[in-house]
Amino acid sequence: MSGGVEARPQPAARARGSARVRGSARPAFGRPLPGDSVLHRRDPVVKLAVLLVICLVLTAVTDPVTPAVLYLLTWPVALAAGRIPAGTLLRAHLLFVAFAFSLLMVNAFTRPGQAVAHVGPAAISAEGLSIGAGLAIRTLFIGVASVTFVFTTDGARLMTSLHQHLRLDGRFAYAVLAGYRLLEQLPETWATIRAAQAVRDPRRRGISRSPRALTRAAFTLLVTSLRRAERMSIALETRGLGAGRRTIAAPSPLGRADALLAGTALVSTAVVLYASWQAGTLRGLGALGVFG
Repeated sequence: MSGGVEARPQPAARARGSARVRGSARPAFGRPLPGDSVLHRRDPVVKLAVLLVICLVLTAVTDPVTPAVLYLLTWPVALAAGRIPAGTLLRAHLLFVAFAFSLLMVNAFTRPGQAVAHVGPAAISAEGLSIGAGLAIRTLFIGVASVTFVFTTDGARLMTSLHQHLRLDGRFAYAVLAGYRLLEQLPETWATIRAAQAVRDPRRRGISRSPRALTRAAFTLLVTSLRRAERMSIALETRGLGAGRRTIAAPSPLGRADALLAGTALVSTAVVLYASWQAGTLRGLGALGVFG
């Protein structure tokens, strides 16, 4: 400002600043947890391939012991190699715990077998409990492994790696990256809209949380996002999206550390499966009565 007068931040600007401060402690959409770790530095395609292979193999396992061992092994990997706070990892379990509990209850009450308890007219079978526990623990393992991948993988780097190593079509990769950027801006845009609502009504202390105010803010957010997406699509088309070969600004090279990560994870899974088979606890899909 001229004359040496210092400009005071407006309420909307203060809200945006506080939103940045609050959001710095947790990952935004498509962004990993802040910080650096072994898993943060590994190539996203390698981590995604390892995750898919292990999860696909584990879908054929129905006993509770094998996924429980893998689940317990995943925790130190997430805490030490991924540097994910234990509280953050526990909170991410909430949705998976609800689904796992439903699998346990459905199988315990519906599968035939020797009854171990009765709840009213319904009987809980030992076979149902065993299979339900296996499916539930498997759900928890897949959940914690997926959350670890999300919290240690940058969305933009993932799309770059898919485009670089798996030859993903550039038009799709650029469009997804643009969508990531758009979704990342939603929390900040929402905070700005809500701060603007508070400024328009100086008689009210704080930001209104009435249904009408929230509905108007949601509609404004929708319109703003649609207009921003339209401008983004026009910009991509103007710059020749998909027209010819493109260079990669920040390539994601593969190295020995990526091969070591993949080998360690796959070998560890194979060792757990072999040990479970030798101990006689490993059971496959045949226990479900679907494949004989």
